[in-house]
Amino acid sequence: MTKNRATLLGDALATEGVEFKTELSIFEQHKLEWLRSNPGEFVVIVGTRVVGFHPDYESAFKAGLSAAGLGKNFLLKQIWAEEPVYLIY
Repeated sequence: MTKNRATLLGDALATEGVEFKTELSIFEQHKLEWLRSNPGEFVVIVGTRVVGFHPDYESAFKAGLSAAGLGKNFLLKQIWAEEPVYLIY
């Protein structure tokens, strides 16, 4: 029996959570501090290292690629007090 698309997506999301566990933990530990110092900016985290803060997605993405290298994971996350919710119908 083959997996349906939703199951595959769920597997991908579950794997992603494990892969970025360290980076997400660092983000949560510093979120309140960063909300005061860098609200709305994008933070780049590679492993346990905070690479920096950027005003836009493009510059943050370039910094992540430069720091991590091609084919390596890095977390790029915008600093919000509350995460936006997007509904797709």
